[in-house]
Amino acid sequence: MSDGAAAKASSSVCFHCGLPVPAGSDFHATVFTATQAFCCAGCKAVAETIVASGLEDYYQDRENTLDSRAPVPESLLALAAFDHPSVQKEFVGREGGRATAELTLENLSCAACAWLIEKKLGQEPGVVQATVNLSTHRLHLCWDDSATPVSRLLSTLEHIGYRARPYRADTHAAQLEAESSDLLKRLAVAGFGMMQVMMYAGALYGGAIHGMEAEYRDYLRWINLLITTPVFFYSGKPFYHSAWQALKIRHLNMDVPVSLALISAYIASIYATVTGHGDVYFDSVSMFIFFLLTSHFLETRARQRAGDTAARLMALTPNLATRLDRNGQQEIVAAGDLCVGDRILVKPGETVAADGSVLEGSSDVSEALLTGEPLPLAKNPGDSVLSGSINADGSLIIRITRIASDSTLGTLNRLLNRALAEKPQLARRADELAQIFVAAVLVIAAIVFGCWAYTTSYHEAFWITLAVLVATCPCALSLATPMALSSATNALAQSGFLISRGHVLETLARATHVIFDKTGTLTEGRLHITESTAVRGDPGFAQLIACALEQRSEHPVARAFQALQTGKLPAVQNMSHIPGAGVSADIDGRHYRLGHAAFALGDGIAIPDHAADSNINEKLWLADTDGALACFTLSDTLRPEAARTVHALQERGLITCLLSGDHSSAPHTMAAALGIQQVKGGLSPQDKRTHVQQLQQNGAIVVMIGDGVNDAPVLAQAHLSIAMASGSDLAQITADALLLRDDLCRIIDAVDMAHKTRAVIRQNLGWALAYNLSVLPLAALGYLPPWAAAIGMSLSSLLVVGNALRLRTRKT
Repeated sequence: MSDGAAAKASSSVCFHCGLPVPAGSDFHATVFTATQAFCCAGCKAVAETIVASGLEDYYQDRENTLDSRAPVPESLLALAAFDHPSVQKEFVGREGGRATAELTLENLSCAACAWLIEKKLGQEPGVVQATVNLSTHRLHLCWDDSATPVSRLLSTLEHIGYRARPYRADTHAAQLEAESSDLLKRLAVAGFGMMQVMMYAGALYGGAIHGMEAEYRDYLRWINLLITTPVFFYSGKPFYHSAWQALKIRHLNMDVPVSLALISAYIASIYATVTGHGDVYFDSVSMFIFFLLTSHFLETRARQRAGDTAARLMALTPNLATRLDRNGQQEIVAAGDLCVGDRILVKPGETVAADGSVLEGSSDVSEALLTGEPLPLAKNPGDSVLSGSINADGSLIIRITRIASDSTLGTLNRLLNRALAEKPQLARRADELAQIFVAAVLVIAAIVFGCWAYTTSYHEAFWITLAVLVATCPCALSLATPMALSSATNALAQSGFLISRGHVLETLARATHVIFDKTGTLTEGRLHITESTAVRGDPGFAQLIACALEQRSEHPVARAFQALQTGKLPAVQNMSHIPGAGVSADIDGRHYRLGHAAFALGDGIAIPDHAADSNINEKLWLADTDGALACFTLSDTLRPEAARTVHALQERGLITCLLSGDHSSAPHTMAAALGIQQVKGGLSPQDKRTHVQQLQQNGAIVVMIGDGVNDAPVLAQAHLSIAMASGSDLAQITADALLLRDDLCRIIDAVDMAHKTRAVIRQNLGWALAYNLSVLPLAALGYLPPWAAAIGMSLSSLLVVGNALRLRTRKT
């Protein structure tokens, strides 16, 4: 640290801006290994960002210029703003104690860019996950923000040539459109230039065969140089930029061999034009760039179509809402400013801005784009409505129950983007193979050039090496897996099966066992009390106690009792919920238990004769310390598609199981009715988890289907967990996939799609590898001219993309 900086550290002026530090100010940060004082939180935040970005020399340089108020670079000030808590509230979430964020990426051109970003951010301290969704140009970040501020990560991206900003649906769509437009302009220039150059090249080729005077030959070459130059610099810029950014951090990507071939051909052509010796390759340069850009443009459009489900989900969210104040006056506010408890007016044709419940009005509401349910649903006072649903014909006044960011739509979008961002093992292996292949191609190209130069001439060696570099670019290899996964994920989301983890399709294709929970999964989960029998005391008092015990639970059993509530409930103390058994608590100094007979009645207490009813209905007992008080019979209905789903899974070679906490014979009766092969009842959540562990130890790949909340241990243990989203709080669900509609048949669609996706990935990888391995010897032996190499590489990539897009039709 300079003397000036040291003096400032010990003075009463702000280390950053030089203004006096107010008395009592407690803003300090470490710069140059010393604690410095700041006048405000803003100066402190900027200084911390400068230090975190590795730019402490700014202060050193500022002292050397004797200007204590030398301006901080505007880019640093802009990035530092993203560290402010009020700004981060809009785009930073929390997951497992770590920060998460969805960012929009600019200047993203191909799979090589995505790989470069992931590798570079992965080297930053505190970064747990950095995954790029090439289809939507979005970056999913998970990091320890106490170790690294987000501004440093954004600065790292800008250092390697990529600009990242918090994701917003409106600006993101405009950015993608602008990038497509820019790519189309470059393609147009390349196409026009290629046609003109090929016209003059035809004359040069004719002159080479039949003879041409040197002055005419040189004239045509200079014309070709003039036309090719804008094609080379303007249209080819994305390839050079990507290659240079990779080389700056000592990495290789797919654009490195392509750029090397283009630059070499262009420089060699200029040399031949200026000196009059040697051959020119302007037609090849223009043709290479045109075919590469054509392939890249079509791939970009296809990727955007494959990832349009997430874009449509975000497009559902309205930017504005009509809020009602206490006097019923209307005011237009931003949807993000809505709070829990606010009342909003939703007019016919408008979109619901946040989750809520209907206070006034009746209308039909469409949830088609959320759940895939085509028919509108009637909504009346007391009914819940989902954000993103469209009001059809009547005005509704809705009380907000969740803010926009935590609403159903926000959660679904977050889960879908997480799934598209995560890469399964197969995709990671393909990326690694592509990087190895690039390095191998460069080595082989050098060997080929040396061999041909030694045995024939530099002219022949140059042409053949050019063909090797272009033909063997592993673009198709890198596109093979992500395009198929993106297409399949979005196709399933449209049908009501939402994938929230990247490994779902890969695991589902290898599954051997499918385990079902009973209540809310195989049944509709709408339990209702069909019979209430008092064993001792007043029936009304027993019902009141039971309702009090279940008032805080979200289990389907609890909702059946909550429906009976008619008045104020007594205070409950020492509440204890035993998963798979029941609930107990103290009310007015007396201990009560509600649950299955073994839990509620316990040992040593006489069990009435009808406690072991073998009916498919579920019986719950209410007891106090003196014994049974009442017996409640709860009834549920099997889902109409349950038997069809079980049968279809078995036809596909999967073993079906039923695990239930019900101690009665109902699980066995249900399994027999549905044809389920294995059944176990009376299990606690830990027992279910142990059973799954035993299956896994025997080599089984287990899929667990439950309600998403109450079976958390077994869902976490299974290789793949699927939750019934309709009956659960989506914000609490940690399952790998969600069934958005009350239709178990969507599981069959998912299984079929998983197998089709695996087949398409294998086809793509097989084709990509076969093409690269077969074209390499042809190019190295001189049988493949450079123009044919460019066409072959482009067609190979387009074939892979087209094959993956077949999954969008769900008919492969």
